[in-house]
Amino acid sequence: MPLLRSAVFLDRDGVIIENRADYVKSLAERKFIPGAVEALARLAKTDWLIVIVTNQAAIGRHIITREAAEAINENVVQTIVAAGGRVDGVYVCPHTPDDGCACRKPAPGLLWQAAAELGIDLGASVMIGDAVSDVQAALAAGVRPIFVLTGLAERLAAELAQARQLNAAIYPDLAAAVRHILERETAKKTQARDA
Repeated sequence: MPLLRSAVFLDRDGVIIENRADYVKSLAERKFIPGAVEALARLAKTDWLIVIVTNQAAIGRHIITREAAEAINENVVQTIVAAGGRVDGVYVCPHTPDDGCACRKPAPGLLWQAAAELGIDLGASVMIGDAVSDVQAALAAGVRPIFVLTGLAERLAAELAQARQLNAAIYPDLAAAVRHILERETAKKTQARDA
């Protein structure tokens, strides 16, 4: 049986790029959150798999095409790679909340699919998101949730309160979350070496 690997799952909008109440519909609307690309370049120097898991209801609502969404995802990945980072997988739910699918977060379907296809140890992985649905998907998949404060400001107070109730770790942004992950990993390696 192949050795499973730890992963950092990432929501896209509100974690890597700025979230928009009217959806990111084009490359012109795609704006990276300060420090996100650099944080992913640091994370790429580790053994962690880096996996984007994103709800894109704009596809199901016919606001953008699947091809337009894929072009935005490709641009995001290319920008991360150009800065020295990597992305090991991108998983997209194109459905609306009314579709009742198994892949739209808070359902854990995207995380399960990535785990099956990429050989991920869910119990040794983390999920970084800006919405309670990300935290809930992480918990449903047995993944440690991390909540960042770079999502939509108008929903932040309610989302933050729920994230706290669900015992998610909370950081100001992706850069701080990655710093925490790397510090924790270093501490684990030091403990193992000293044991």
